[in-house]
Amino acid sequence: MHGFTLAIFKPHLLKNPVAYSAAEKFIDSCGIRIVTRKQLHLTESQAKQFYQAHEGKFFYKRLISLMTSGPLEVLILSGENVLTRWRELMGPTKVFKAVYSHPDCVRSLFGLSDTRNATHGSDSESSFLTEAALFFPNQKFPPDGDQ
Repeated sequence: MHGFTLAIFKPHLLKNPVAYSAAEKFIDSCGIRIVTRKQLHLTESQAKQFYQAHEGKFFYKRLISLMTSGPLEVLILSGENVLTRWRELMGPTKVFKAVYSHPDCVRSLFGLSDTRNATHGSDSESSFLTEAALFFPNQKFPPDGDQ
């Protein structure tokens, strides 16, 4: 099934041009298409809105601090089963686990810690729609003519 998902390259990944380029090549090598992208610097308010579901968790403040620490890149990806494929390509959230269970995934190769794990990906179609609306408020998905 053809679909869409949202991906974020976190600030520490953008600060490393070699890792950033390699992560982009992962996407391309899997036949996933980048529909649109933008770099931005999240405000604390935007980061809190995006990660509202994690408020009160032990890592919440660390996550907000990371996501506002520098520019990040938000991408809309498209392809067959793209939500599942991107999540598999990212690998487990916990970098330590990823290193052993998925040594060739993005987080294993470029993640530094569980918070600085290099990437984000929507976990469902409804999450994608909510997240995409935050970053791309004037776009609709699927775009006209792209089913």
